[in-house]
Order: sequence, then C-alpha cells, then structure tokens
Amino acid sequence: MIFCSTGAYGHTYPLIPLALAAHDAGHDVLFATADPFDTELKAFGLKTARVGLRVVDALDLEPGSHLDFDAIARMFAETLPRAVLDDLGPLLAETKPDLVVHEAACVGAFFAAKLAGVPGVCHGFGKVDGFVTTDPAAPATTELLAAFADTIGIPYEGLAMGGGGDPYLDICPPVLQTPDLLAAPNRVPLRPVAVNAKDEELPAFVRERRRERPLVYLTLGTVFAGIAHEVLAGAVEGIAALDVDLLVATGPALDPAALGTVPDNVRLEAWVPQSRLLPHVDLVVHHGGSGTTLAGLAAGRPHLVLPQGADQLANAHAVTEAGAGDWLSGEEFSPGAVTAKVRSLLADDSVRGAAQRVAAEIAAMPSPEDTVRRLVRIADEARS
Repeated sequence: MIFCSTGAYGHTYPLIPLALAAHDAGHDVLFATADPFDTELKAFGLKTARVGLRVVDALDLEPGSHLDFDAIARMFAETLPRAVLDDLGPLLAETKPDLVVHEAACVGAFFAAKLAGVPGVCHGFGKVDGFVTTDPAAPATTELLAAFADTIGIPYEGLAMGGGGDPYLDICPPVLQTPDLLAAPNRVPLRPVAVNAKDEELPAFVRERRRERPLVYLTLGTVFAGIAHEVLAGAVEGIAALDVDLLVATGPALDPAALGTVPDNVRLEAWVPQSRLLPHVDLVVHHGGSGTTLAGLAAGRPHLVLPQGADQLANAHAVTEAGAGDWLSGEEFSPGAVTAKVRSLLADDSVRGAAQRVAAEIAAMPSPEDTVRRLVRIADEARS
C-alpha cells in the first residue's frame, strides 16, 4: 500500500494511525509525502518516499501573499497536484502497489492513481464541507481543478473532499459531519487517532505542576501561529488573567521568544506531544484546525475556538452546535472576551458533558486496525 499526503502537519498526521495499523498487520507500507515530513515519518518506523512539495514552499512559488485567495487556489489546484503527479507517477510504475490511500487535499495522488490504474481510497481529515462553505478560495480551486483534470484526461468534478468517487475514509464523528456526506454511499467511518512519536515527552511543567487549578492548552497550530501572532498574544493575555495554568504551543511557524515575557502561570513551548497532553488539560483554546479539534474532542475536552481561516470557521460552528465549546469571531476577539469565555467554559459542566459524549461517539467508530481489513477487501475486489 502507498499512503500519500499533502506536505503539511494537518494533512499528513491524520493518515499515520492507519498506515501504522497496515504496517503492523504485515502489509508492505510506503508513505509518500514532501520533505521534511518523509523524514519525520521514519520516527514512527514507516518506510517513506519524497513526493511533492510542502504547502509553505508551494505558496512561495505563487505570486501574491500567503493570504491571497487566488494564490491559495492555484497552489491546491495546480502547483501541488502537478508536483505530486510528477513524483508519484513514476513511483507507482516502479512499485505497482495494490492500493493508494490518498489524503483528501492531495489531489495529485488521486490523479496519479487513476492514470496508473491503481485502486484508490480517499482519507479525510475533518468536516467535509469546511473548505467549500467557509474558504473564499474554494470556488476558484474547484474551477482550476476541473481544468487541470481535463488537461490530463481524468473525469473529475469538484474537490477531492468527498473522495472523488473513491471510498472515503471519514474521521469526523457523525455529530460534527455534514448530513450529505453521512448519507454518501462511498463513506467509510474511521476513528480519528492522535499520534506522536514514541520519544516525545510531556513538558516538565505539565508533569510537575500542582493540580489545584485548571490547565488550559493554547495553540494556533503549525501554520496560523505565525500568521496570527497578535491573536496568539491576545489569547495569552486573556487566559493568563485567570487563576489557571496555561501551556502555549507556538508550533514551527513562530519562535516562542516572539511572545516576550509572559506571566508566571504561563509556559511557552515550540512543540508539545499533543496526543499525550490532552488528557491532562481542562480546556483547549485553539484555531479550529481539524487535527486539534478532533484530538481534543476524542479526549473529551471542551473547546474555545478562535478561527483564522481555511476550514476553521466550519469547525468552530460544529463544536458549538454539538454543545462541546464556544468560539470567538475576529470582530469579537479581545483579551477581555477570551477571559470571559474561558471563565464561563471552565465552570460549565454541560459543555464538559457534551465533549465527553462526542468522545464516546468517536470511541465507537471503527478502529484503524478494523479499517485495514476493509482496505484489503477493497484491493481484492478491485483485482477480481
């Protein structure tokens, strides 16, 4: 089996649990993605191949800023698919896999599998209509993808978010997912599992802290912390005003030193093993990225979402509608508003109960190990 993802944390890490389950079941697994994610995957014991570009590198090739909607559309609909197609096509011809598991935004892998005649399975990373309904770049991306598909002779309508006709592995629990996808015949539910490399440890601050007061975890993910530095700083100010401990993960896009001197109840880290951290926290304050949203809910933790772009607004609405948290729009955001929301959420047992109900729904979804057996059946049926 070949797994292939877009070169970004939020697109690569959701595929790791299934790839590991396939590897542990004795299948020959190759994970194809961009540098340096191919190197990171080796820490999980997976064989890797370098395919495509990192999202940030692909954006650098586009004229315009990283927040320009036309540049984002060209990146996802032309630059990234072409880079993956150019690299993955020869790899498929050489390895002749039985199956390609392509991440939903990695449309180049969908195209490459179709051109090679290899059966494909699409692996989602969150709420399927997130980009389509809330991202201003989505209409242009759809139009450009259709044109790109036409140039290579592949019938294709719309974004790959619904699998492009392939079986669609949906890691979003039903309570959050759009009804149209829940009714789709190609939907295959799969439990989201947060992972970290085995040698990553919790910060000493978490292991050694006194537990008399709540622990709040704040992150804007691996991309938006650098773009929304002022939002992160304002959130730190607002949360630190309360009698809580605050752990902030700035991610690779922002040096923790950029936040300057912080109060004594705040700890700054560039990176934390999120899957190990979440069971220890009382509230997750974040940007609404699909990975953090699903990981926090799988741990039964309430959320305060500060959406910045992409699919984050859709995730913020979904969390709120499930009763598992709240959100602040850009117009509402201020340190004082964050203080008020965090204080309210920490005191609200109903929100905590709703988050735990979502966690129970996630726990009842088919495991990666169960889903590997489904993948084998899909490959066998394609050969017969």
